[in-house]
Amino acid sequence: MADFESLNVIVFGISPDSVLSHKKFKQNKGISVRLLSDPDHKVLEMYGAWGVKKMYGKESSGVIRSSVLIDPGGIVRKVWPKAKSSGHAQEVLDMIRQFS
Repeated sequence: MADFESLNVIVFGISPDSVLSHKKFKQNKGISVRLLSDPDHKVLEMYGAWGVKKMYGKESSGVIRSSVLIDPGGIVRKVWPKAKSSGHAQEVLDMIRQFS
């Protein structure tokens, strides 16, 4: 987070979970990322982060883990439609540095 903050980048996470659930998650994991609650998944749908996904051959609707890089002017600069947690933060940071 310090690397993102040093570049004046604001990081948000969003899911349909409740605000209370997010608070507990942040406390349990010791993270400082701002978490937004979208119980009707309207914002998630707008960014293509809600839809049908397959797990173990079964289809269900849910959050599609993804990342969106938005510049200060509100322009989407990069989308990672199926972000993996391992190494992803560094990948996003490297992309941000290309725009800096």
